[in-house]
Amino acid sequence: MDDAMKLEVSTDIERPVGKVWDFYAVRHVENHARWDPSIELEPASHEPIGVGTVIRRRATRFGTIAEGTMEVTEFEPQKVMSVRTQDGPMAISGSAVFDALGEGETRLTLAAEFLGMDDSMEETIRPLMERSASNIKSLIESED
Repeated sequence: MDDAMKLEVSTDIERPVGKVWDFYAVRHVENHARWDPSIELEPASHEPIGVGTVIRRRATRFGTIAEGTMEVTEFEPQKVMSVRTQDGPMAISGSAVFDALGEGETRLTLAAEFLGMDDSMEETIRPLMERSASNIKSLIESED
């Protein structure tokens, strides 16, 4: 079995879960480059996002460009969105979990399992995930 590195980051957002869900999940393709400009997404169809949706992806990181796809594997409104990403040889299973902390606050937890990657890459990848979580928080809290 290949190695796999698992990472998780969370942020508390001062907005109701419905707003966080809409920004992150419903408008994922539209907003992703806003919180992580190294990734460009393009829908394979114009259907609303749901289980089975395939999204074309282009990642520019560490001086290389990887093209691949992201497939939505779980889409439970205001609770969880999971995807399986294939960027060239890199496979990633990721999820976003939405927990209401009260009427106007949501905890967003981003988790990823990088298949074929060992923990030696954590110090490189974790700050990127933390930056994305921080950017998502700032973007959502600045809307309205």
